[in-house]
Amino acid sequence: MLTEKRRNAILEVIRSEGSVSVKDLSHRFSKSEVTIRQDLNDLKALGLIRRAHGGALPVVEVAVESPILERSKICREEKQRIGIAAAAMIKDGETIVLDSGTTTQEIARNIRTRQGLRVVTNGVNIAIELAGVRGIQIIMLGGVLREDSFSIVGHVAEEMLTEFAADKLFFGAAGCDPSFGPSTPTIEEARVNQAMARIARQRILVADSSKFEKRTLCRIIPLANVQTVITDTNLRESLQTELRDSGVELILV
Repeated sequence: MLTEKRRNAILEVIRSEGSVSVKDLSHRFSKSEVTIRQDLNDLKALGLIRRAHGGALPVVEVAVESPILERSKICREEKQRIGIAAAAMIKDGETIVLDSGTTTQEIARNIRTRQGLRVVTNGVNIAIELAGVRGIQIIMLGGVLREDSFSIVGHVAEEMLTEFAADKLFFGAAGCDPSFGPSTPTIEEARVNQAMARIARQRILVADSSKFEKRTLCRIIPLANVQTVITDTNLRESLQTELRDSGVELILV
């Protein structure tokens, strides 16, 4: 097989399987590991793959944020299942933090029967979802409204959070590359999310599988600081393994 043809074939394997080892590629293409390493290094230099210890990974897709009304239509069934699973973790009498977002809104829809619950949120959509529900106290953060996301950001929101303590934080992300962590496209949103993470005893990422292997501008927190990830069963098996190996409790729904 000619070098160019072999490298194109290697690229297709990486894109379809997500993660491959030098040893495996050496067997598949009947080439020495030295030759395969050179192929991978050249593909990396072209920006077509990422190198990993002993192998390679696909390039990370950089995600951008779309308006919340558009996002609410994406992976709707998966988000509903995630919302139900996350809500099941919430007990009467707890103080929880719900980040703004369409997945966290699904959590809000499934906690309306809780009693003595305190919900701290920067999401206008979350507050509207729970407004008037008996047994739930809403603590709405102040600050600047981001119209595309219906979220409140800014130093006022960050300062308010320093006065609180919470049992659990449920937060979403525009991207979650395991090596980079959950991320969001805006610095202001990341800072509020980071302040939320500092006050919560348990940090739970709720994100459908389409968010993984993507990264956006600002890391929220390292994945090592996340106790639980709730996502859907479409998450690729190699990513499931990578998350579990990092010490995260992975819940698939």
